[in-house]
Amino acid sequence: MGNTRDRESPSWAPNNGIPMKINIDKLSESELIDLNHRIVARLRFLNQMRAHHEMLEFKIGDRVVFQPPGQGPVEGMLTRYNKKTVTVITDDGRQWNISPNFLSKVVLPETEGTGGSNVVLLSKR
Repeated sequence: MGNTRDRESPSWAPNNGIPMKINIDKLSESELIDLNHRIVARLRFLNQMRAHHEMLEFKIGDRVVFQPPGQGPVEGMLTRYNKKTVTVITDDGRQWNISPNFLSKVVLPETEGTGGSNVVLLSKR
């Protein structure tokens, strides 16, 4: 059981990393609204950080595949990083903004002499 100060002091100021207990029953309406705004902002920040980390698994130009609901797999090239999504241009020219956690890298079969890239070998004269 916590001490009396924990139950009666509704402060959420930083305290050197030690978790604070907040008794929301003691907060006024304006304090609850402020706390709600801080929680929502923190959750948005954490979501953006997660999306950014997932984006770093891909680089511009990567061939990727994803599966929209009710459709088959869609393949395309990652062309841009957005705030929470990446832009993928499909082989048929459509543009998709999609969360990186729905993407997988396409594994291209290695072809003889090209190393699996989009390089075209020219004959020597």
